[in-house]
Amino acid sequence: MSKKKNSGGFVFSTNPAFTPEPEAEPETNVANAKQVLRVWLERGKGGKESTVVKGYVGSDDDLADLAKLIKSKCAAGGNAKDGIIIVQGNHRDKVVDMLIGLGYTNTKKAGG
Repeated sequence: MSKKKNSGGFVFSTNPAFTPEPEAEPETNVANAKQVLRVWLERGKGGKESTVVKGYVGSDDDLADLAKLIKSKCAAGGNAKDGIIIVQGNHRDKVVDMLIGLGYTNTKKAGG
């Protein structure tokens, strides 16, 4: 992820005492039931399908653990980074059921 300083679209000020407002840090400890996860089906080169879980908020270690569990239950490869889990193949129904069973109650299928 980029660590660039964002001024919220601010370009220039004639006020010599101007200081931009600090950005709020994203929460890292969000309960499973409060997370909003969406499960997408994406098609890549040659019509290959992959199941994508977007919207995870938490530490990278927790994301890696969740991805490992999903990949092992689906018997497929994939990866996880930046709050996104990618699993090779079309496993949307199985992943949604699994996430709901783990307590991620705001999980839904998204996309076409």
